[in-house]
Amino acid sequence: MSTRALGKALVIAETLEGKLVPATLAAITAAAKVGPVTAFASGKDAAAAAEQLSKVAGVQQVLVASGAAVSSGLPEELAPVVKSVVETNGITHVFAATSAFSKNVIPRVAAKFDAMPICDITAVQGEDTFVRHAYAGNVVATVKSADAVKFATVRGTSFERAAATGGSAPIAAVAEGGAASGKSKWLEDLIAKSDKPDLATAATVVAGGRGLKSGENFKLLEALAAPLKAAVGATRAVVDAGYCPNDMQVGQTGKTIAPTLYIGAGISGAIQHIAGMKESKVIAVINTDADAPFFQVADYGLVGDLFEAVPALTKLVKG
Repeated sequence: MSTRALGKALVIAETLEGKLVPATLAAITAAAKVGPVTAFASGKDAAAAAEQLSKVAGVQQVLVASGAAVSSGLPEELAPVVKSVVETNGITHVFAATSAFSKNVIPRVAAKFDAMPICDITAVQGEDTFVRHAYAGNVVATVKSADAVKFATVRGTSFERAAATGGSAPIAAVAEGGAASGKSKWLEDLIAKSDKPDLATAATVVAGGRGLKSGENFKLLEALAAPLKAAVGATRAVVDAGYCPNDMQVGQTGKTIAPTLYIGAGISGAIQHIAGMKESKVIAVINTDADAPFFQVADYGLVGDLFEAVPALTKLVKG
C-alpha cells in the first residue's frame, strides 16, 4: 500500500522587519510531511518575504497578498484572504509557526471552515494525526482530525528548519477581497531593538531565577553570556518580581526554546519553566540546593553559590 502523502499544505509565513521569522522554516518542514507546500506571504513586507520563501527548499509555490487591507497583518482582514486562498487552491492543511500572530489568524480562518485548530503541534504522524503537549508537557496527546481542512500551529523548536536556500518556487499574487472591513484599526508596532542574540533562536541561553535575588545581579549572567554569544533568559518568578522584562521569560507562559546549550543559575526547576526549555540539547544547572528539581533534568549540575560559580565560569570562558 502506498504511503505517499495526498494532502496539499499552505504555510502562513510570519515576517519581522522584512525577514522571515525562523520558526516559519520549521512550519514548512512540518507541512511537507502531509504534501506539497505552498507558502503565503502578506503585509507590507510581503514582496521581500516572498523572495525569501521562493528560495526555501521544499516550497513548491509562493502566494503573495500585499494590498492596503492586509498591510498591517490584522487578523480580521487577513482571515478572509487566507480562506479564499485555501478554497481556490484546493488546500487540505494550513500551518503556521506558533506565535501571537498565528494564534490570532489560524483560529479565525479555521472558524470559517467550521474546523478545530490544533495548537502547538510537536510531530506530524500522518495527514490527519498530530502530536501536541498539554499540562506543561506532562501529557502528550495524539490528536486525529476529521475536518476537511486541517489547521495547526507548529512548535518551532520541535522541527528542523527547512533549508533557506535550494528552492526556486514561482511567485504569484492573490486576490485580496477589496477594501478593509474596518472592524479594527492598526495604530503602531512597538518593537524592542537589541543587538543581543534573540532568546527564541539563540544556540546558547543563560537563564536566571530567584537565586539571583535582584535584577541588578542579572549583570552576572550578561557577563557570562557575552563571550558565549548567548541570549539571557529568566523564570516567571523573577519576571513577576520585576527583575526582568516579559520578553526574557522562558516557560509555559513565556517562550519555548531549544538551544544547543542551556545554563540555568539559581533556578529551582518548576514544571512551568521546564516546559519551555526541556528540549535543550545540553542542560547545565547551578544551584545551592542539591535537592532542587532542576538537577533531575540536567545533564550537568553544580551544587554551589552562583555568585561564586558564575564569575569563575565567566573567567574560564574568556580564557
